Amino acid sequence: MPFDSILKRTRTHALEIFTRALETVEAGACVKKHLRRLGDRLIVGGKEYDLSAVRNCYVIGAGKASASMAQAVEEILGDRTLDGYIVVKYHHTRNLKQLALIEAGHPLPDENGYAGARKILKIVDNADKDDLVISLFSGGGSALLPLPPYGITLPEKQQTIEALLLCGADIREINTVRKHLSDLKGGRLAKRIYPARHIALMLSDVVGDPLDSIASGPTVPDPSTFQDSLDILTGYHLETRLPASVLKHLHDGASRRIEESPKPGDPEFERTQNLIVGSNRDAILLAKQEAGKRGYHPIVLSSLIQGDTREVSGMHTAILKEVFKTGNPAPPPVCIISGGETTVTVTGKGKGGRNQEFVLHAVPEIAGSDPAVVMSAGTDGTDGPTDAAGALADNRTLQRAREAGLDPDRFIKENNSYHFFKSLGDLIITGPTNTNVMDIRMILVPSHSSSNP
Repeated sequence: MPFDSILKRTRTHALEIFTRALETVEAGACVKKHLRRLGDRLIVGGKEYDLSAVRNCYVIGAGKASASMAQAVEEILGDRTLDGYIVVKYHHTRNLKQLALIEAGHPLPDENGYAGARKILKIVDNADKDDLVISLFSGGGSALLPLPPYGITLPEKQQTIEALLLCGADIREINTVRKHLSDLKGGRLAKRIYPARHIALMLSDVVGDPLDSIASGPTVPDPSTFQDSLDILTGYHLETRLPASVLKHLHDGASRRIEESPKPGDPEFERTQNLIVGSNRDAILLAKQEAGKRGYHPIVLSSLIQGDTREVSGMHTAILKEVFKTGNPAPPPVCIISGGETTVTVTGKGKGGRNQEFVLHAVPEIAGSDPAVVMSAGTDGTDGPTDAAGALADNRTLQRAREAGLDPDRFIKENNSYHFFKSLGDLIITGPTNTNVMDIRMILVPSHSSSNP
């Protein structure tokens, strides 16, 4: 087969595998796998609830994929009367019959999210012991439900979160601070719902699926502290760049002048069931299966990869070079797959995201090799503040870039990966995907037997 045809086919395979992986973690489908109704019995992860004993049923939620989750709950509960609010990122909507949708800002919170958080708390504050609350959370829930404590304004919280995003803090660090600048996160929502019965369904967008980090853990005990938040800010040298009100609140909490977030063992969690309905590992395993169907030796590195994007990209391309040199960890055709979520320290003024940067760092590393394709994309369809999910490149991308007058090093220094790949037509554009389980990265190496340029 001609060289160009091999590359085209391999690029197509990468996109097909990614698309199929998205389908298996579509938020509504994930909910339906774990939530079933049999008459008056509602079965959730092996636990049963008697709907005939439920007076009112409330459904609340937040996240990029929470509208699809809510749509599935409406279908499952059928004739039950529901009341509640779902807060989603702008344009991440679905048609709901009973529940109200509120579109709000992400990754930086806005006034719509603040209003949505207040409406949700008004709902749950009315819930009593004979009521059932179903909460639905996916990635983005942290930013979409901002409810700063007394003394901190929404713009001040926005400034704090933006500083953490730009300094390269990972999602757990950001969420630790968020939980201690909120009247809802860090288990505080579950505390407000008690004594009503409470089912919390989550689509995980956090490495390792820790319940307390998904959407900043509004329904689970919080093991982190005010002091942990201060230590994170100190570690990134942010003390002089944040509002005085934020620092005062955290110091007051560390000095026990403000009550800590609810901790493991607190009785408010006795009537809450937390359940993860979808994760990055689910998507990765489906990608492995789809790669095998297309004739590749599929190798899953890990669904737990995090760290600096440049370093993670270098590790992946080093494995690719090993495949070429020794045939390890498997000879071509091979598909190397990984998941998780990396971070980018932003120093330039360009436009991009961690997935596009991952691929851009790989461009010079794979140049001139045998046929190979590198792709990385976010399962939510949004990579950083862009309309792209990610990007893909092959061993001829560097040549094409130079012919177009594009210098990858300059685009890397400017954090401008978006415009690099847009110029080449190599952005992955999906639009909202109705899921959010972090990122999928792949390196595909086709068989060399017919790859003569």
